[in-house]
Amino acid sequence: MNSCPIDEYDLQQTGFYCGFCQIGGKYKMIILYALSQNEVVRFNELKKWIGNISYKTLSTALKELEADGLIDRKAYPQIPPKVEYSLSDRGRSLIPILDSLDRWGKADRSESQ
Repeated sequence: MNSCPIDEYDLQQTGFYCGFCQIGGKYKMIILYALSQNEVVRFNELKKWIGNISYKTLSTALKELEADGLIDRKAYPQIPPKVEYSLSDRGRSLIPILDSLDRWGKADRSESQ
């Protein structure tokens, strides 16, 4: 780890900041984790799986994840509309990090009980 006086440190120039901006927020990592557990997921399935997320918040998070290239969105021209979400190659590159967080959370939960 590089040592830098805090008053000279520019957090916005770090890789951590860049990565966190893409996956930070209340639901983005949860959405990515859900997609890592299922190859393809539809909007309402995600909504049901996450539970306490509003339609607007889910829609916004999905749009941001798609814009950042972390998920793929496939819309089918039918009525009612059918849209499926899956991890992009870039999103799949985050899976080892999410798996590490999952292991850490399980270990922490075990120690807390």
